[in-house]
Amino acid sequence: MHKSFSLIPRLGSRNRLSRRRFFSLFLIHDLVLAFALSASAQTRPAPHPGPTTTKPVAEARKEPVIFVSKVLANGLEIVVFEDHSVPLVTVEYTNKAGSFVETPADSGYSHLMEHMFFRTNKAEKDQEEYVGHLGQLGISYNGTTREEACSEYMTATSNNLGTVLHVLRDAVRYPLFTPEEVNREREVVIGEFDRSQSNPYSSANKEMTHLMFSKYPNRKDPLGDRDVVRQATPEHLRALWARYWVPNNSVVIITGDAKPADAFALAEQFFGDWQKAADPFAQFPLVQHPPLARSTGAVLESPIQDVIIEIGWQGPSIGQDTTATYAADIFDFILRQPNSRFQKTLLDSGLANNVALGYYTQRNVGPITALMVTSPEKARAAVKALQNEIAHFTDPGYFSDQDLQNAKTLLNAQQLYEREKPSEYAHTLGFWWASTGTEYYKGYAGHMADVTRADVRKYLETYIAGKPHVGIALLSHEAQQQLHLTANEVIGQ
Repeated sequence: MHKSFSLIPRLGSRNRLSRRRFFSLFLIHDLVLAFALSASAQTRPAPHPGPTTTKPVAEARKEPVIFVSKVLANGLEIVVFEDHSVPLVTVEYTNKAGSFVETPADSGYSHLMEHMFFRTNKAEKDQEEYVGHLGQLGISYNGTTREEACSEYMTATSNNLGTVLHVLRDAVRYPLFTPEEVNREREVVIGEFDRSQSNPYSSANKEMTHLMFSKYPNRKDPLGDRDVVRQATPEHLRALWARYWVPNNSVVIITGDAKPADAFALAEQFFGDWQKAADPFAQFPLVQHPPLARSTGAVLESPIQDVIIEIGWQGPSIGQDTTATYAADIFDFILRQPNSRFQKTLLDSGLANNVALGYYTQRNVGPITALMVTSPEKARAAVKALQNEIAHFTDPGYFSDQDLQNAKTLLNAQQLYEREKPSEYAHTLGFWWASTGTEYYKGYAGHMADVTRADVRKYLETYIAGKPHVGIALLSHEAQQQLHLTANEVIGQ
């Protein structure tokens, strides 16, 4: 699935910001981390002008049982995926926070909160002993922040499930936010800003975000604002925690060697008395990203050898035009196949080194992005060819009925493949719970099977064909001195 969490690269070390350029895994192997920016989730967004769902999303159908879930009286959802192949369990806590809930005044606080998660709390007041205790129990832990979600997770042997849930309970419900730890983690986050700025590709990502979401660009930037993060205090973090780290805005996901009945009982034991809070999105509704008024672009210089071309559109929002998200998945998948017209024209011809189109699932306006890597010598011709392919997306013969059916079959197989490693599947479920809700994910294969050529065409006509877009070119100063590439060329004008 184009947009499943498995397609969003994650950094493996403790408390690193997760990445969002979903298509990077199957696109530019060298640049996976370079083009990754952030990633995503939340409850239903504020009304967004545009198309509505063309067919009911929740049609009556009997979906296969993939995982089971239960909502406690306080609103906390518990999701269990049972797999007894190895005696390990992964427990992930995810809440609907991230950059999409942040104003410019608290841009980056969610990410800093992630860093504070496994720090001292009322039960563990010595950080060194706390970490040592987890190590003795064989508990590994990590976290990630995306546009619409914050996630923290632990993996341990299944006999320690109760202990893991106990540790999680103390971490999420009773954090201390000591000044010393906030100061220390704040500097760690500042180091991430430094690493991001030293990446020659980061400027293209930042410019794309600012042009595509010009009124509220910080809502699409989980790393946040350096100056805001530098001024963060324990009081700032407590205010954010009290608003969004509440049971009715959270899920606990348990995957691996655990029986649902046992997992539900333990969850009730540790979280059942957690007091329900006010719905944060009722008091602080999501912003409404204005649609692009016109196409715009930029040519940026950076010390790189290749030329990077990125074209972006504002795509559908889950809950606003959900049918289009299935069509987007299928069309993206068709274009990624080696025998597609898209690949033959751009890749097999030698114009591009790599090329892909992808939609990133979000509740609050998911971006659609075409990304191409080419050489300075072929850049101008490659840009023209890419724009020409985009102009022909809606042609009746651009893909065949067999291409459509193959995409559905292979996307379903990919969803099955995601379940092979329960520890990773916890992250997949966390992403989907936050971005779409688990019912969307449960019904994915069935709704995918219902997508028609007309649905794909409507998606393309609504969001891509002839629509305002953003174009970014990234190349070296020397290459630009030779090419004199313009922003108008990049956007096809």
